[in-house]
Amino acid sequence: MVRYSSETAKSEFDRLSGEFFNHFKRKVNNFKIEVDYTMDMTIKKEIMTKRKIFEKFAEINPLLKDLDDLMKFDLT
Repeated sequence: MVRYSSETAKSEFDRLSGEFFNHFKRKVNNFKIEVDYTMDMTIKKEIMTKRKIFEKFAEINPLLKDLDDLMKFDLT
């Protein structure tokens, strides 16, 4: 089941999913896979900046924070 937050997100997924699912179906040798769509207005929409993405990875690997302090990355 694919959950989406807007019609725009669904149309973008439709545009990209054909090639993906064709490849996936061949890999798993199952051509009967079907996709169900459900609109879910509770999905959180958030713009991810480079800094936020870096901070998320730094939570996983704290050494990245030390590297950022040392190298002064420009994540603007």
